[in-house]
Amino acid sequence: MRFLEIINRKKFALLSVFLFIYVMLNLVDGERGLISYYKKQILIKDLLVEKKSLENELYLIEKKNDLLTGSVDIDYLETLYREKFMVGKKGEKIFIK
Repeated sequence: MRFLEIINRKKFALLSVFLFIYVMLNLVDGERGLISYYKKQILIKDLLVEKKSLENELYLIEKKNDLLTGSVDIDYLETLYREKFMVGKKGEKIFIK
């Protein structure tokens, strides 16, 4: 009984403490909290690096496509032919990358 009397007198203080704890936990650990913010920042950096990598890869593929379709580049075709079929001239040394 005495416990209930103490709680009744200190209702506002208890409510304030619980509300403060709830707000602090959400600020630090909630879905929109500080920890989540840093995780999302790391994710954004990783995605930007991946985007840059994919853009570079796309540029190289477009460049190769242009070499093969627009005006036919004989030197590039010869390079492809040598790489794919391991062909060389007589007495020529071939080094594989």
